Amino acid sequence: MPKNERHDSVDLPLSGVTVVALEQAVAAPLATRHLADLGARVLKVERPDGGDFARGYDTSVNGMASHFVWLNRGKASVALDLKSPGGREVVADLVATADVFLQNLAPGSADRLGLGAADLRARHSRLVTVDMSGYGVSGPYRDRRAYDMLIQCEAGLVSATGAENSRTKAGLPASDIAAGMYALTATLAALVGRAVSGRGAAIEISMLEATAEWMGYQLYHTQGTGQSPRRMGLAHPSVVPYGAFPAQDGLDVVIGVQNDREWARFAEDFLGRPDLATDPDWATNVARVHHRETVDALVAAHTVRLPADRIVACLDAVGVATGRVNDIGDVLAHPQLAARNRWRQVDTPSGAVRGLLPPFTVAGVELPMGPVPELGEHTEAVLRELGYSAARIEALRREGAVSVPIESSRS
Repeated sequence: MPKNERHDSVDLPLSGVTVVALEQAVAAPLATRHLADLGARVLKVERPDGGDFARGYDTSVNGMASHFVWLNRGKASVALDLKSPGGREVVADLVATADVFLQNLAPGSADRLGLGAADLRARHSRLVTVDMSGYGVSGPYRDRRAYDMLIQCEAGLVSATGAENSRTKAGLPASDIAAGMYALTATLAALVGRAVSGRGAAIEISMLEATAEWMGYQLYHTQGTGQSPRRMGLAHPSVVPYGAFPAQDGLDVVIGVQNDREWARFAEDFLGRPDLATDPDWATNVARVHHRETVDALVAAHTVRLPADRIVACLDAVGVATGRVNDIGDVLAHPQLAARNRWRQVDTPSGAVRGLLPPFTVAGVELPMGPVPELGEHTEAVLRELGYSAARIEALRREGAVSVPIESSRS
């Protein structure tokens, strides 16, 4: 089956692991992309008529969708019609070769295709199955539509995000990412467990449960006090000063004073007010939270007289946490990412783009940044490795069970 060339030359953590994924959108593709980053061979099964619907979200990356480019590098695309007997036969053969089978189809769909976790585990005891859904495989919400924004609302995330009088969802697909990362963690744990016991595992991941886990602070605070924490924008409900402050040049700088020792340094060395380190109305964080508006106004009156770079340099010098409020373009040019050589070239069917290395750095190992696949690009190669003859592949193609591109742009 197709491999990224660097998989052969580097001892990657998941070399030799094969993942079959019936996936679309964000949550499941994020989990499997990280598995691919770690060296697994990921076979992405897509519909012949358009594939993963994330391919059509936009055309912002040289005609390709930004979500798809982000989430699908390093995978092999196999185009199968699972409504056809031939397509179901092929996917069954693929699963028989796999270490992990991961899917985020609509609830009940995998069972109807003969790909339910119980059936697969009965046939393949070493297989790790991962079923991902919005609300889980049981309960009254089981069959409800579950998109990231809906889950953020149901899990209470939007109640904690935004300004005091304005709820907002997170600006990134937080519930999808939460579910994807828990799927990744559980899959890796199951593979480690299998290495000890010889048995696979059946894993279930719910977007609602993943997001609710991320709401731990708010959940425990509300249990303990009977009141939900206030929405604070960039501020912190229980730490002052903590948030964005204006600079002379029109930029914003974030400042976070985490404890009273830092406040003493901040008051004396930055504000020039050593008296505030001992004044009972200012000296403790509890007092500063009580006088939040007064404290923040004093800090803002000082920062607005200095350019952002000067503020950051001064606070770095006295050991107080600070940073800039960057736009996305600033992140693309971030000096820390450049200094740590975090950018790599990623090939796509429409040309090369820059991509960030995975955030886990393995000493002595260059994790692969494999190409983003065309729809069905690897179908024929995968079928041939399964032992299918040219005649059988052609018969499946005529049946519509598989889609074999006549010519790949990267061939």
